[in-house]
Amino acid sequence: MNVRPEYPRPNFDRSHRWLSLNGVWDFMADAADEGREAQWQQPGKTRWTGDITVPFAWETTASQIACEWLPVGWYRRFLSVPVEWQQERVILHFGAVHYSCQIWLNGSWIGEHTGGYLPFSFDITDALEEGKGELIVRVEAPLDKLAIPHGKQRSRPVDDYDGCAFTASSGIWQSVWVEGRPATAIEQVQLRAGDDLASIAVQVVLAGPHLFTAELLMQVEGQPEQVIAVEGRSTIALTLSVDNPQLWTPQTPRLYHVTLRLKSEDGEDRVGSYTGLRRIETRGNRLLLNGERLYLRGALDQGYWPDSGYTAPTDEALRQDVELALVAGYNLIRKHIKFEDPRWLYWADRLGLLVWAEPPCVGRYSPEAIARFEAQLAPMVERDGNHPSIILWGIYNEEWGLDWRTAQDKEKQEAVSRAYDLLSGLDASRPIIDDSGWSHVKTDVLDWHYYDNDIRGWNATTTALVNDMSSWFGHQLAVDNWYETQLSLPDTDHSGLPLMNGEYGGGSTDVERGWHLRWQTQELRRHDAVSGYIYTELYDVEHELCGIYTAQRQLKPLGCNPAHVNAETVIIFDLVPVSPGLDYAAKQPDIEVTVRLSHQGALPLVGKLIWGWEGSAQEEAVELEVAPFTITGSLPVRAQLLVGQTKGRLVVRFEDGEGADRAYEFLDVELG
Repeated sequence: MNVRPEYPRPNFDRSHRWLSLNGVWDFMADAADEGREAQWQQPGKTRWTGDITVPFAWETTASQIACEWLPVGWYRRFLSVPVEWQQERVILHFGAVHYSCQIWLNGSWIGEHTGGYLPFSFDITDALEEGKGELIVRVEAPLDKLAIPHGKQRSRPVDDYDGCAFTASSGIWQSVWVEGRPATAIEQVQLRAGDDLASIAVQVVLAGPHLFTAELLMQVEGQPEQVIAVEGRSTIALTLSVDNPQLWTPQTPRLYHVTLRLKSEDGEDRVGSYTGLRRIETRGNRLLLNGERLYLRGALDQGYWPDSGYTAPTDEALRQDVELALVAGYNLIRKHIKFEDPRWLYWADRLGLLVWAEPPCVGRYSPEAIARFEAQLAPMVERDGNHPSIILWGIYNEEWGLDWRTAQDKEKQEAVSRAYDLLSGLDASRPIIDDSGWSHVKTDVLDWHYYDNDIRGWNATTTALVNDMSSWFGHQLAVDNWYETQLSLPDTDHSGLPLMNGEYGGGSTDVERGWHLRWQTQELRRHDAVSGYIYTELYDVEHELCGIYTAQRQLKPLGCNPAHVNAETVIIFDLVPVSPGLDYAAKQPDIEVTVRLSHQGALPLVGKLIWGWEGSAQEEAVELEVAPFTITGSLPVRAQLLVGQTKGRLVVRFEDGEGADRAYEFLDVELG
């Protein structure tokens, strides 16, 4: 009963009247799919021989099952609702079940749901017997996932991107719970910051038999409650003003909690929600947060845990992932082709981490598969649209599900354009990235993906893309399959949009990964036209060992501190490094290099540029003032290797007027 015991839906909070159903359930594997014919859904029709821990996928050790490639599984548990709910409707909620399920209570059919990532619910009141019930859930998890949204879950037959796919997460993989509420109740709450950033625009959806005599009361925390006569309306929109408004930013993630009460003849329903006062927009080729320029320092996050797959083992683990990103200097996480647990988004809201959110993809193009993919967009906005941390919506990733044919296929182009229009119509308050990394069709932000272990080649491609958006760049799809693309479709003008890197990284060993992290990020920070970057990735997942953290969330021995690499202000060396462990081959003991500062903060920097050999007390310094969002010109740095020294680490840092280091970088030098 202590498995994921926290209330699972902080943005639509009815936790004053809920009961968790997480914990140990009875379980039966049904590899031959014989349970329906044998009527396992009827009490006493089968002997339940196994246990499973909900909400962990049956592939995981956390579930106690650890069975891969099982197509069907059955769940059972008994429930008893509190006596005080007897005059209310009892609603059964599932956070997410992969992929389709059918539900019975006390042998009576309750309903079914298809789709593996989004929440759904059923009214089970009439099937309860004296407040009690035997709940049975049958789940189908197709081995062939190519035509259904499944993200990074492995499929049989395999996806084209199987090399970077992971163990599937089948069955119930998010929390299950019941709530009591009146028959006339609050169904949805949409909160957005008002255009003036001093109010909250509210849209509420109501349902029930007594809306004509109901009244709705709304209150922003600490302010007077407003009373609205419902008069039979199922949708009510209004604006709530906020006294002394404080904006939500990564530095000051101020949240405003809103309480809604619906009073009717059926009783009082109460729901809590929250949002932040912030505006994200594009203006020309810049991203702006609350009217100020925004530079994104991001990492990719797959949303997997070693023993529990798609499901975090605890709420603390969700919080830890947000904190680890912030500790590493990132201000944004791209949650990769997965709708994450709402509590992860809650911690992002609360701790000030920006989020790029995107739906799980299908594996192969067909009109039916794309319809399933597009059907996720509306519930995505409904579930997650209130979160101030989400500043970007993504749609497709690298043409996955489009068979890597967008540039050559009008039908695929129309699919991308249609999805953009659909999502924009659902939520125009956030920029949208249509097809991350490859040929953009209709988008608000241009991004590109590029991986290359040759630092010269990587720098050259980056410089080419920044200076000429028609430049070609390539992708290694397989050992013998190199695919060339451009930022946009031919004859498509996206020249006025923000430009950012959507994925990058290089190297095999930890030290190589750290070296490429340093030097590739420096190259991205060199170009003023770039509005940010997304490093691949935050932590390892199974065979994919390119994280800055291990799968167990331990920082790797990278040879550098990611917080320095991803700081608001960084030092850039004007040179092409040699190799990991040897950044600069000196021809003589007198070293002369030039550096730049990339300062991506809203306030000016005043202080000193300081340099010297690591381990030596001797340092040189020059006074420096740097304007906001500035990349300085070249600044000379001269040093001499100490007597008898053939190699050393030259440390360059920027110290502000308070004596704090705001930037730190080093150069491993060897005399040769």
